[in-house]
Order: sequence, then structure tokens, then C-alpha cells
Amino acid sequence: MLDLITILGPTASGKTTLAVALAAHLDTEIISADSRQIYRSMDIGTGKDLAEYTYEGKQIPYHLIDICPPGYKYNLFEYIRDYHQAYDDIVARGKTPILCGGTGLYIEAVLKGYALPPVPENPELRQSLADKTLPELEAILQSYKTLHNQTDTDTCKRAIRAIEIAEYYSRQKPEMLEPHPVENALVVGVNIDRESRRARITQRLHDRLDQGMVAEVQGLLDQGIDPESLIYYGLEYKYITEYLIGRTTYDQMVSLLEIAIHQFAKRQMTWFRGMERRGFSIFWLDAFLPLDEKLARIDEEIARRESIQA
Repeated sequence: MLDLITILGPTASGKTTLAVALAAHLDTEIISADSRQIYRSMDIGTGKDLAEYTYEGKQIPYHLIDICPPGYKYNLFEYIRDYHQAYDDIVARGKTPILCGGTGLYIEAVLKGYALPPVPENPELRQSLADKTLPELEAILQSYKTLHNQTDTDTCKRAIRAIEIAEYYSRQKPEMLEPHPVENALVVGVNIDRESRRARITQRLHDRLDQGMVAEVQGLLDQGIDPESLIYYGLEYKYITEYLIGRTTYDQMVSLLEIAIHQFAKRQMTWFRGMERRGFSIFWLDAFLPLDEKLARIDEEIARRESIQA
């Protein structure tokens, strides 16, 4: 029995549809690996499409979606903690979890089994860093070799916390931080050619605008969430917020957002190809294969791996 099945792919590749069908097929549950779907009230822009989690009338349980309030800045350390809680819960019920998403950093950290124990506050260190500028703090952080998420250092407070974490890890015994890679995992990639991906992204963007994506962002602003906090989330929330606060016109927003999503999808594929160079084996499936054939090929790959282990 596999320890974990991972389904990854760029935005608009159809990975969620495959994950849900596979979860129904194997009678299991899905753990999201999407860095923005964790936020409540951010539905259209993050592409949650929660209706997708029903397959042939069966509701597929999902985890790590809608777990944080909008405006919060979630990080990798929190994700690893929450992932393991969800994973242990699913495994305790005799099921093989399916990890599904497009956030390469989260997926790779899980598969590599990074050990990220809780880090206590260090008042003395915080005091010594209190007067430093953000560039100075970022330079200090770069001197540590411990894994950290650079996107989480947009303020001095967060950079100081990142240094605090890195300093704590640097003082631990090596065995405390020894990674424990997932040994028995199947990583399935959904591959879609560039032109088809671009066409899907463009169509999906206009569909989501028609579904009320601008109104969704306006609603977040009306809740009192600071515009810069929404801009921090990037893509839809960045460009729509900038439109709503008067920095761009509607047409400029749509054009810039479309370009940004295309670039994002390209970066996702670059990350996944980089994972292969870093030693991960990814079982690629063409996005346009019929769903039943995708499931059959995954079944065959699972059986092949199990026969090798036997």
C-alpha cells in the first residue's frame, strides 16, 4: 500500500478533477497543496470550485481548504504542521491520502519530509534585530542554510521571525532536523501543452470575472481587509485590488492579470521539471486523456510499484 499519492500540475490542467475521481475510486480523501485555497471568502479567485469535490453523487472529503481568515499570511511551517495533522487523521482510518495542488514549495517540502519543529520566541534575538532595516534582515536570513520561505519576509516583523526560526534550527542536533522523505509515494503529474493551457487560462479568467470575481474582492475590502494584504496574495487579488483602488482601469487589469497567470503557470511547470532534476520521479499523464483512462493508468502504475515491493 502506498504511503501517499500526489497529483500535481499547472493551473488549469485539470488536476483537481483527476484527484477527486481517484479519491472516489480508491475511497480516500484529499489534502490540498494550494497556498491560497486555505483562505476563507477567497473562493472564485483561488479557483476552489468546491462543487468539484462531488463525484457521481459522492462527496469527497478534503482538508486544508478554508482554514484561515482572509488577510492572514500563512507560511510553510504552518502548512507542514497542518499537513501532518490531516495526513495522520486520514491514515488512522486506513486510507492512502491524496495530496493535490500546484504549490511546488508545499509539495516538495512534504515529499522531502522536512522536519520543522515548533520554534519558541527568542526575546534577546528580537531585541538585537529591532533596529535593522528589512534589507539588512534579509541579508542575515540569507546566511542561514535552513529551509525558509522567502515570500514570507515582506515586513521586518516577519523577517525577524524567519531569522528566529533559522537561528533556532541552527542550534539543534542534526538528528532533530533530519528530513524523513516519503519513501513509498506515487507522484502523478498532469501535463498540458502550452497552447491548450493558455486557452484554458484565458477562458477560465473570463468565466470567473462573469461569476463575480471583482465583487468577491470588493467584498473583502468592505470587510476592512487592507488593500496591501490582498495585493500580497498576488494574481487575481493583486490586480483586481489595484483596479478597485484606482491604480488601473478595468481593461488594464484584465490584460495584466491574464499575462500574470500565464507566467505563473510557466513557473509552476519550471518548478515541477526542477523536481525531476532533483531526483523525484513523476508519472506524467496527458491532460486530454479520458478520465477513465487516466484512472486505469494510475491503477497500473500502483500495481507495478506494489509488485516491485513484493
